[in-house]
Amino acid sequence: MRTHYTNQLKDLENGTYVTICGWIQEIRNIGNIAFIIVRDREGIAQVTLLKNDHGDEEFQKIVSLSRESTICVKGKINKNTKSKLGVEIYPEKIDILSIAEAPLPMGVVDKVSVDIETRLNERFMDLRRPEVLSLFKVESSLGKSIRRTLEEDGFLEVHTPKIIATATEGGTNLFKVKYFEKDAYLVQSPQLYKQIMMAAGFDRVYEIAPAFRAEEHNTTRHLNEFISIDIEMSFATHEDAMSLLEKVITNAIEFVIKNNKDDMNRLNLNWKIPERPFPRVTYSELLDYVNKNGVEMKFGEDFSSEALELIGKKYKEFYFITRWPMETRAFYVMPCEDDPTFGKAFDLQYGEREITSGAQRNHNYNSLKENIEKKGLDPKSFEFYLEAFKYGMPPHAGWAIGLERLTMILTGVKNIREVTLFPRDRKRVVP
Repeated sequence: MRTHYTNQLKDLENGTYVTICGWIQEIRNIGNIAFIIVRDREGIAQVTLLKNDHGDEEFQKIVSLSRESTICVKGKINKNTKSKLGVEIYPEKIDILSIAEAPLPMGVVDKVSVDIETRLNERFMDLRRPEVLSLFKVESSLGKSIRRTLEEDGFLEVHTPKIIATATEGGTNLFKVKYFEKDAYLVQSPQLYKQIMMAAGFDRVYEIAPAFRAEEHNTTRHLNEFISIDIEMSFATHEDAMSLLEKVITNAIEFVIKNNKDDMNRLNLNWKIPERPFPRVTYSELLDYVNKNGVEMKFGEDFSSEALELIGKKYKEFYFITRWPMETRAFYVMPCEDDPTFGKAFDLQYGEREITSGAQRNHNYNSLKENIEKKGLDPKSFEFYLEAFKYGMPPHAGWAIGLERLTMILTGVKNIREVTLFPRDRKRVVP
């Protein structure tokens, strides 16, 4: 049906015949002439309809169409126009594809504030809004760049199970499902499987897939289903994993700056490519810093929102928190050789907000089994996983990024649901 998107018209020669398809955003009828604003994924175009060219009956049929009806317009472009868009289409034929009911459940370009619950209930309409579409185009570009960087660095894409028999990291944040005669769970993370891939000799793997957390929290930062970008790399340390993460983040930001100029303008984003390497600061250093500045914290505690707010005033952009206490990290983290109290784990932060975490993994069978027991877990539940460590497991490291969390932080939206197509939280499973 379509030959061009609306944003391609300005690059064509005057008089070129085109067909565009989209939604009627607005119709201005001033008698013998009407201006129809048609919107598609890439922008808007003006269709100038003359009554003398189409006859009164056809003219009235078109100008009486409701907003958000879908049409296809075939005609000739005119660049000698007073239109602010710099180009218009004189239609030869307008096909009416679908007529929208009125009134609309919510406006698309109306300057009226709509609460988040209404927006999510009428998500199909909310997603037509140009500024909302721009958020997802930015998110798409971030994902595209991350995949490209990993592919160029020799990573293989893998697909691991989403129904599992035991908790990945222990804990209770699991969705139980009935799997025939057995109980199973929706996966929290592909962590155990991507480590097994290291034993299998895959060397470097990544996966972009849903993950599920039965979080009790119902905040602006939490989801119960999200897209996780996971990597694991062999013959690598936590420092190698941090270096790769820096590269992935800076490449993704550079890609959006280059390819999403219109979206960035629409969202009032003014990104700069961050300098590498990102600062690295240890858990102990930050613990001393917050305690000296009026926020009391004990060793082994995670940083509170008050502590992170204080830290974020000192480190305003990207930085790593390194050398975490082992008691705060999962059983598979490699302890530091100089002091096993600490692990080779890291968090990537942007100001006060956590983007992701990662670590060098413990590749020693006996030490890993001991860590599982220390966490109060039963090694028998992890036999399929531990077996892979008995027969030549290389040193390895990795991390995972929540795509929605990354998009939320970089675009500055206040609620993670805004960058999730159809959010799943404590109260919402529809639409």
